[in-house]
Amino acid sequence: MVVQEWRGGGVVVVAVACGTGLAVGLLTTGCSPDGAAADDQEPSGRSAAAAEVRGSAAALLRAGSARVRTSMETVSGGTRVAIRGTGGYDFATSTGRLRVVLPDPAGRTGGGHQPVTEILAPGALFMKNRGAGVPADKWVRVATAALSDGNLVTGGATDPLAAAELLRGAREVTYQGEERLDGVRVRHYRGTADIQAAAQQASARTRPALVAAEQGFTTDAVPFEVYLDEDGRLRKVRQWFRYANGAPKGAAVTSTTELSDFGTRVAVRLPDERDIYAGKIASPAP
Repeated sequence: MVVQEWRGGGVVVVAVACGTGLAVGLLTTGCSPDGAAADDQEPSGRSAAAAEVRGSAAALLRAGSARVRTSMETVSGGTRVAIRGTGGYDFATSTGRLRVVLPDPAGRTGGGHQPVTEILAPGALFMKNRGAGVPADKWVRVATAALSDGNLVTGGATDPLAAAELLRGAREVTYQGEERLDGVRVRHYRGTADIQAAAQQASARTRPALVAAEQGFTTDAVPFEVYLDEDGRLRKVRQWFRYANGAPKGAAVTSTTELSDFGTRVAVRLPDERDIYAGKIASPAP
């Protein structure tokens, strides 16, 4: 059913009802015979739903900045470990600052560990309170393109821009309906992102990390679910990764990134060269 609203003598299409769901502003999503939302294939083979998901990175660049909340859960051999972070990100400069809380050996988040401060920057990850013999007042710098996963999961939090740019490779996207997320009306999608396709479409700032990530997982296909607001901005994305090299067989990682307070001021200062630890460390992972 199409609902129309008259404005200034013209007709504005407001919504489409698909069974029990309401596809607000998404006329081309379509409905399957049983009433569930489904992709509407365009002549190019790219659905309207996939196109909107692919465009979320550009919407974030227009937004400028945001508050960030992250969660990363690793499951291996029946053991689940969670890492959580909070902070802010400036999409204009591709820089962000997060306070990441690590679990103790029993898997309890924050169980006696000092939080790790992370600074995300184009091509680099800086970490403070890294441990493993690193002085407390020093930062560890890691070249993200040198990591087998491009730092999509290594640092314990996925760079928000990289998470969005990965969606440029979205395919097989289905529209799940309209929901409320933290009081904001959002559109919910599910699909699969192809890392190689995303790397080809990504910005110059993110492309090296995604190219590296092609080697870090057992498959280029990354399942995801994403929530976009009425401006097409990413409000929440959950992505599922599976390790390839140097990880226990079957190790899987679920990375969740949530964004809010768009346009908020985010000040990120990169560490001075004299404050960066030059010694050897056991591993770049927190």
